[in-house]
Amino acid sequence: MDGMIKVSYRVICQNDTNQEVSLSDVFANEKVQKAIKSEFAKGMRNIIISSNIEGNISLETQKEVFEVVVTKDDFADLLELAEEDAIKNKRVKKDCEGVELVDIVTIEN
Repeated sequence: MDGMIKVSYRVICQNDTNQEVSLSDVFANEKVQKAIKSEFAKGMRNIIISSNIEGNISLETQKEVFEVVVTKDDFADLLELAEEDAIKNKRVKKDCEGVELVDIVTIEN
């Protein structure tokens, strides 16, 4: 097969976080309420904070996305090649255990 594949990946570490918090939990926190009141309701008294939107806030570790270009013949080994690229370029740190593929794009010649 002719052509190349551009693989985007992130390095995964033990201390990475990925969680969701509901807005109702955020607004129920006293420190958050105090910060909102001091920023948007200075000098006002007896203020109640409420929300009419049900939603979540995502908390995840910000990761840099790296790219490696390989031939289409290497499609079956993309994960291994991404891990090798991360090790070769010293992107894998002490607490990191592997890579996560983010995107795979075919590059036509």
